[in-house]
Amino acid sequence: MANTEQVKLLGFWASPFARRVEWALKLKGVDYEYIEEDIFNKSSLLMELNPVHKKVPVLVHGRKVIAESFVILEFIDETWKQCPLMPQDPYERAKTRFWAKFAEEKILDGAWIAMCSMGEEKEKAIKLTVEAMEKIEGELKGKQFFGGENIGYLDIALGWMSYWLPVWEEVGSMKIVNPLQFPATTSWMNKFLDHPVIKENLPPRDKMIIYFQNRSTELASRSHNWFRT
Repeated sequence: MANTEQVKLLGFWASPFARRVEWALKLKGVDYEYIEEDIFNKSSLLMELNPVHKKVPVLVHGRKVIAESFVILEFIDETWKQCPLMPQDPYERAKTRFWAKFAEEKILDGAWIAMCSMGEEKEKAIKLTVEAMEKIEGELKGKQFFGGENIGYLDIALGWMSYWLPVWEEVGSMKIVNPLQFPATTSWMNKFLDHPVIKENLPPRDKMIIYFQNRSTELASRSHNWFRT
């Protein structure tokens, strides 16, 4: 039944959270219907499917509705067994979840704050984000991907850094990933973007620049969690 029930994904074109779900579905070879949401004018469908958080992404598999991108990734991996994303070893799975959560809290949020802020707040955010990046660099040394020779769960979870982060750096006139300081991370970012599935499923960079310029200006003094809505 797993491969015969209809799959739908509600997302937003600029959302790294929705995009990571698309990457997983594509890597697994799962057919799905994509439904673009206007996160600033949320549809009744989104409100009905995700009444708790009212956010994208939302995955619909038959009559099952799953929200939150990390939860969706694990559901996908356990439902469609081909091209496994999570490690088989329980300890390795635990470490994978730890680093995914770490990067989300320390790097993604930190980079967003840095892009939207100025002065001391910006410098502090950059410093903390770079310090967090040093931990990721250590995890990547000697590896092609976090998952070894192939893209895995953690690569997908952190994949936004390869594409969204350089855009945020440009918009925020800042540098977080210096290739000289982070050679392993830089190499991983390039390899990740060069994967055919990833390369063919990225939003237009020029459109991203304009969008994030507008959003960072509008939300400079507001919550940095706008794209989770």
